[in-house]
Amino acid sequence: MKTVKVYIVEDDPMVADINKRMTEKVYPFKVIGTSSEETHALEQIYKLKPDLILLDIYLPSGSGIHLLQTIREQELTCDVVLITAAKDTGTIYKTMRYGAIDYIIKPFNLERLEKSLKNYLKLRTILDNGEELSQEDIDRLNGNTAFSNNNHDSNKQENLPKGVHSLTLNHIIGFLLKQEQPLSCQQIADALSMSKITVWRYLEYLAENNKVSMELDYGAVGRPSKKYFIAK
Repeated sequence: MKTVKVYIVEDDPMVADINKRMTEKVYPFKVIGTSSEETHALEQIYKLKPDLILLDIYLPSGSGIHLLQTIREQELTCDVVLITAAKDTGTIYKTMRYGAIDYIIKPFNLERLEKSLKNYLKLRTILDNGEELSQEDIDRLNGNTAFSNNNHDSNKQENLPKGVHSLTLNHIIGFLLKQEQPLSCQQIADALSMSKITVWRYLEYLAENNKVSMELDYGAVGRPSKKYFIAK
């Protein structure tokens, strides 16, 4: 299988090295270079012509969002996966508009990056197979993009109700999986920098679908509060 050339744009050299080692554990991906700022990255992308860019948004010089926009305006033939701590909806929406194929929120684990790389490999395989695609091919492409409604089983599609988005849903689930104790809606909202009403809506959806459990905390005084957790 042909090597997939990867270029990493990351402001922290230690994180860049970790991402490099994690990426190269997945065959046939090979990291061909790294940059920590926008101008140098763009020069190297022109020169090295990577297939895939792992891109951070926060850079000491320049911006990952601006770099992504430039890549699209210049019609450079490379795909982009965001790996960043930015998680506000405005930033995520911009990356969607500029054609990012995945969005990974730091910190993340090897399994999440591996899933992204393998989905990308499937996408390339479908597109490289011929000049014409069937409806089935297009549906498979949609199933391998970051912003499709995937549940925990990537082979199944989940029909989410209006106002519930898979990216936010998986972000909340991922957070709860790391917790040792049940948390209230307010505690979760504060930790994720989200509004309480938004988090409550997602928690209620998850509870109704038996994806999270809920217990009542009666405390010392007042009305008992709901606390949410994922059974491990």
